Amino acid sequence: MPSELLGGLDVLVNNAGIEILRPITETTLEEWRRVQAVNVDGVFLGCKHAIRAMRPGGAVGRGGSIVNLSSIAGLIGTPGLAAYSASKGASVRLLTKAAAIEVRPRFGFGVRVNSVHPGLIQTEMLDNLFRETVDLGIAPDEQSSRDAAFAQQPMMDVRAVPQDIANVVLFLASDAARCVTGSEYVADGGYTAT
Repeated sequence: MPSELLGGLDVLVNNAGIEILRPITETTLEEWRRVQAVNVDGVFLGCKHAIRAMRPGGAVGRGGSIVNLSSIAGLIGTPGLAAYSASKGASVRLLTKAAAIEVRPRFGFGVRVNSVHPGLIQTEMLDNLFRETVDLGIAPDEQSSRDAAFAQQPMMDVRAVPQDIANVVLFLASDAARCVTGSEYVADGGYTAT
């Protein structure tokens, strides 16, 4: 449908992501590629087509904001998450910065690209991760896994929920962040500060 009917594209949030908890020595090439396909290829394609629509001369041509969801696993190493960490760190994190730098001289200030790096967020994905640590023998039980993870977070009393991350994304999507691009926002209760 033409942008006249839908109003165009002002904000893109690349939020798809999967993880496979497996030691690097036991990760198959197919598993590796599957994680990269969802976590990296999806962000690349989203950025590519959003920039085309947002740039001057594009379908909308009035600029916009792209927010790529990464992870603290893209900032620090995590046992059993080599494929996920590589996808979020080397690819999503640095693809964001490269895109932000690339659009500036070619298209002016109109397109902003930033990344958000959530920590331990109360989701089904996190619950699955804690269960899988037990299956791999990393933790004796699910509660021990959960306790150990949250013990590393200085704000131990804070259990972040998806809305906490949505608030960061909302800021980056808004005009309040009009001079922010190529930046990474960490929302992890201080986990990576330790």
